[in-house]
Amino acid sequence: MAKLKLDLHDIYNKGSKIDDELNNIIDEAVETGIKKVEIIPGKGSGQLKKRVLKFLQQKEIKQKYHRVEKDSKNHGRIFVHFK
Repeated sequence: MAKLKLDLHDIYNKGSKIDDELNNIIDEAVETGIKKVEIIPGKGSGQLKKRVLKFLQQKEIKQKYHRVEKDSKNHGRIFVHFK
């Protein structure tokens, strides 16, 4: 199964760039019919993960995907599933 992957380690402290990258990968998944996107906020303090989850809860973003799954084995990963 094809999936996209976004690693946020390099831009964890660049607020607007994080939103841009999240928008880009979600749009790319929708346009290409990819069913799963893996987002890696990393383990750190959890602030970046909270930010990503908050981003995904926005109404206009939420319409684009099916569900969000937090990786039970690795809390530094989030999977976004598309229909």
